[in-house]
Amino acid sequence: MAAVLDIVSWVFVVGGVVFCLIGGYGLLKLKDVYARLHAASLIDTLGVGLILVGLMFQAGFTLVTAKLVLILVFIFFTTPTATHALARAAINHDVLPEVDTEEERELVRSTKTHTGTAE
Repeated sequence: MAAVLDIVSWVFVVGGVVFCLIGGYGLLKLKDVYARLHAASLIDTLGVGLILVGLMFQAGFTLVTAKLVLILVFIFFTTPTATHALARAAINHDVLPEVDTEEERELVRSTKTHTGTAE
């Protein structure tokens, strides 16, 4: 039974490491701010999430598992919020994504939350 738990935990840990490596490569190679944000959120949610689940299998039902669950919940709530806030800030400061048509650019411009003028 211990060998099965070890195998399952290592599958999750290795899967998380693979997602972290893919996301890190994406941070380096992607050309757009928004694509890089997507890669960064991939690292946080999938990569770290899978690693933490693998560590939970390794720890068993202990206080360590409860702490890992709290960390996982914290990451799942904060990462999408931070990514959305960064994307919204980039849009509001006229950092437009690289899109193919002018119609798509107008769609992006229409999503700004403020006009940037002083009141």
